[in-house]
Amino acid sequence: MDDKETPKPPNSRSSSDTDIGPSMDEYDLPPHHFRCPISMELMTDPVTISTGVSYERKNIEKWFFTYNKRTCPATMQPISDFNSQITPNHTLKRLILSWQNKNKNKNHQINHHHQPSPSSNKHDEIVSLLNTIQSSPFKVPSLKKLRSIVEISDDTKNDFVSCSGVEVVVGILHQILVVDTSSDFITFRACEEALGVLHQLPLSSSSSSPPSSSSSSSSSSSLSSLLSKPESMRCMAIMLQRASADTRLYAVTILRKLAKTDYDWGFMIQGNQGVGFFKSLLEMVSDEISTKTSSCALEVLIEILSKSKKSRLRAIEAGAVCVLVEVLPDSNRPRCERMLQLIKLLCECAEGRLGLVEHGMGIAAISKKMLQVSNVATKIVVKILWLICNFHATERVLDEMLICGAVKKLLALLHIDGRSSTKDKVVKIFKLHGHYWSRFPCFPSDLKDFLGFVISTPS
Repeated sequence: MDDKETPKPPNSRSSSDTDIGPSMDEYDLPPHHFRCPISMELMTDPVTISTGVSYERKNIEKWFFTYNKRTCPATMQPISDFNSQITPNHTLKRLILSWQNKNKNKNHQINHHHQPSPSSNKHDEIVSLLNTIQSSPFKVPSLKKLRSIVEISDDTKNDFVSCSGVEVVVGILHQILVVDTSSDFITFRACEEALGVLHQLPLSSSSSSPPSSSSSSSSSSSLSSLLSKPESMRCMAIMLQRASADTRLYAVTILRKLAKTDYDWGFMIQGNQGVGFFKSLLEMVSDEISTKTSSCALEVLIEILSKSKKSRLRAIEAGAVCVLVEVLPDSNRPRCERMLQLIKLLCECAEGRLGLVEHGMGIAAISKKMLQVSNVATKIVVKILWLICNFHATERVLDEMLICGAVKKLLALLHIDGRSSTKDKVVKIFKLHGHYWSRFPCFPSDLKDFLGFVISTPS
């Protein structure tokens, strides 16, 4: 995002606007030189390095020894000997303690005379955090605080939007496209935190802000349009592949919201990018630790695959059939139904049907769920078997259906009273292949007469 396009948050409300006496920043926010340049938080154990800049000890040690950096974070000057150049700053520590004691007394007086409204507090804090995010190279602490504020209520979400927060945070997310994330860990973490903020907002967040807010109407496009842009979608695809488990949940939550709109997935599913995108979603489907992540990924896949054959072909190329068949046996009812729905969508393509019948456990895995999980699952399995029997009914496939018990369960469905689309498909399956199955000794002899009746009955 160019500097010219970067939106600036509006100025903080004045004390006359809120009528709360002295500004909350005067008492609550520590002076800039009392805050660590890395975390922007008040220092408790300040140390100074050779460049003359003071930091919180644990932050600068993490910078040097965990991230293996060789520069001063604030000035970017090279540092040679880390250990000998970290010196406790006792004078600064005494000044900070003195400020804390004075600030504690002043806050007590302010609170005793007038308790400021929570909304005015949060507005000023949102503005301050957005300004810090835009001006400081160390954005993660401010983004974390911003996320905790945004999640409080709809009012804070609307306030965040009216302060052009969406545009600022999406701009942070886009930085992942212009840096080497393998080496620039700080930028990558900022992008992760940016998604943590954005996933809490409704996609039409800018339109949900209060009508009285003038900044809302002039802020810019809605979150939906900003996140629908190719660069935003590329950012989320990168996060799905490389980010932490929490951030991947944030990303897939946003994708689930987009999937329920009329978003055109053509850009995301093209070429190798599409294969990588589906592989990331399928990896989340296999996630046995976070059921929420897995559930979201399944919903996204269903929405995408329902919209185009091209998306199904790309998912098949990414190994969707194999992943779903292998995860299906241990899935609970809701997951099972969604997975079967995905398999059905994939089997509407010749490549998907071929992938299922060629998988050693394909037919057996879906057949086992028939008459075992739910009526919905049974209905979907019959649809899948109908597609297989119609287009890929080789002798090996028909033999496998008989051996794994699929034929026996299909016969049981014929005994259900009344007529339904599921029962009609079962009848058609037996009209096609009933004679073949009835020749086998393992086929129940008492059902042969019944099967002959079914086959001879006109449709």
